[in-house]
Amino acid sequence: MASAPERRVTVAANVSRLNARGRVTGLDLARGLAVVGMLAAHLLVISDAFVFAEPDTWVAVVDGRSSILFATLAGVSIGLMTGGSVPPRGTDLTSARVRIAIRAGILWVIGILLILTGVPVYVILPAYAILFLMTLPVLTWGARRLAVLAAILGVVMPLLQVLLDELPIWSTPLGGDLSLAIGWNYPFPTWIAFVLAGLAVARADVRATAVQLRVLAVGVALALVGYGADAATGYGPAAEQGGWWPAVWTARPHSSGLLEVIGSGGFALAVIAAAVLLCRVAAVMWIVLPLRAVGAMPLTAYTVQLVVWALIAAVVLGDPSDLSGFRALEPFWPMTLGIIVLCTVWALFVGRGPLEGLLDRASGGSRARR
Repeated sequence: MASAPERRVTVAANVSRLNARGRVTGLDLARGLAVVGMLAAHLLVISDAFVFAEPDTWVAVVDGRSSILFATLAGVSIGLMTGGSVPPRGTDLTSARVRIAIRAGILWVIGILLILTGVPVYVILPAYAILFLMTLPVLTWGARRLAVLAAILGVVMPLLQVLLDELPIWSTPLGGDLSLAIGWNYPFPTWIAFVLAGLAVARADVRATAVQLRVLAVGVALALVGYGADAATGYGPAAEQGGWWPAVWTARPHSSGLLEVIGSGGFALAVIAAAVLLCRVAAVMWIVLPLRAVGAMPLTAYTVQLVVWALIAAVVLGDPSDLSGFRALEPFWPMTLGIIVLCTVWALFVGRGPLEGLLDRASGGSRARR
């Protein structure tokens, strides 16, 4: 057992790691918010659409947007681990591609294991794995090219996504299993636009104040355009069943409609920029330390949530797939506060999250940094 002085040294070292000069601490905050948002989306009954003028509906902001925020943050993280504003070349590029491919494989395996728990949520990790692999050809691209490609795909792919969703394979037994295995609820043909947008932010140098302000402005503008168009002319869930265009012209969460891609993609960019700007203030950075601790180990937090859910539901309800029964236990606050406390204690007294450490060791991230 470590002595008190040793524990103080460990805590000091871990705090220094969380606050390190080279670490973009605001990204940890954004990831922490995404984790809490996904917990709310999973564990709360959200019956109303988000309406800014009606505070009672504000909890609906987590629906769909949390997972899109995760995807956009994935792009930023990939960009930072592959050189930041300087794209990798030569052996560095080869090493980066190998590391990302290994991480993708591990994420896919963890995702499948979480699906097998029987918890009734659409696990995002298989889609994450595919999205990671889809970035490999564009790792050498600069911010401008990535942003243009993200914009093109963000406009074009929602038009095609409706047709892809209607393919006959999805109505077969094989299609159901395939959908889970590739995370089709987060369809990679459209969602790659979010990852590329995040990668573009990293390549533009997310650490620069000017870039943070531009990303915030662009994000807010896109959110206003997407959600504004939906409020004025968008189609609802009932109309979406009536044709191709109503299914495209919507911002409904998880629709992958054009207005959702524009509005929620902009929302994700604005949250990332706002979080990074806020954490430039030392007092704020310390106040949000628990959320940053969660954001420093999002894979661990996400996995712990689903494993604990499966265990509690199996013991109390006898069925991990009983969604309404589990929500009736009102688990949101106990699980959310428990995860925040667990991640904070782990970050201070141990260090990196266990699954994050596994990913890093397996993909040779430590060797690459050295």
